[in-house]
Amino acid sequence: MDLAYIPSPSTGVLHLGPLPLRGYAFCIIIGVFVAVWYGGKRWVARGGKPGTVADIAVWAVPFGLVGGRLYHVITDYQLYFSDGENWVDAFKIWEGGLGIWGAIALGAVGAWIGCRRRGIPLPAYADAIAPGIVIAQAIGRWGNWFNQELYGKPTDLPWALEISSGTNREAGLYHPTFLYESLWCLAVALVIVWADRRFKLGHGRVFALYVAAYCAGRAWIEYMRVDEAHHILGVRLNVWTAAVVFVLAVVYFLVSARVRPGREEIVEPEREAATPPKPTDASDADADAADSAVPAEPADKT
Repeated sequence: MDLAYIPSPSTGVLHLGPLPLRGYAFCIIIGVFVAVWYGGKRWVARGGKPGTVADIAVWAVPFGLVGGRLYHVITDYQLYFSDGENWVDAFKIWEGGLGIWGAIALGAVGAWIGCRRRGIPLPAYADAIAPGIVIAQAIGRWGNWFNQELYGKPTDLPWALEISSGTNREAGLYHPTFLYESLWCLAVALVIVWADRRFKLGHGRVFALYVAAYCAGRAWIEYMRVDEAHHILGVRLNVWTAAVVFVLAVVYFLVSARVRPGREEIVEPEREAATPPKPTDASDADADAADSAVPAEPADKT
């Protein structure tokens, strides 16, 4: 008899009167708020202005959501475009399905647009928000718990996750890979905050460290999952993605440390205010008018 396990919610939707509140969407929203709030505190601590992180997030968050959904739909296209599937489901983001790789990639494009409009270097902004992003990932993973998805292999460990029978899943006890990744993300947040304070990282190296550390954990967690996925040479696609992104992040970290050591002294330059026209003193105006009224002396004709 199983003495202990993690129960799954009986439903992923809570109804507040006529308003349905989906657990997956709720976790994503809470994660975004935490990321913006904490990123804003770090930005101000680095010399930036209050409100800047939120202003740029207006660009980054929508781009990130679109990018995350696109990555999921493209890499799991069979779930939406195979025979018997409804392609309209590809737009139902609240039912789950966001690829972090696409979210970060396209979210960076949105952040770049926002930073460019404010005259802010993107690497400095990325360093400030990196811990908040990975904490948001830790929170967002609990959305998978509400949807009973992305669990691992069967297990009888005390922290096994109870999964009920449903579409494309069998009832049983499984490794709670959503929990493993959530805890890993929190550990990554602690490591990069410590490293940033200890070594005064700058020029995008905090963000690169976050990416590398997350990918290292995602690779081994991915091996435990049993959900359907594409494979290349017998290895899950997301493992390959994590390996490639890990290498790119490490290379950026090393090159950046050599080319641009230290940390930015100014992360948000002061905006130049428009110089108003110099007010004209009334007495000066009267004097100018009087001068213009005096006839000029005739030229010497001798």
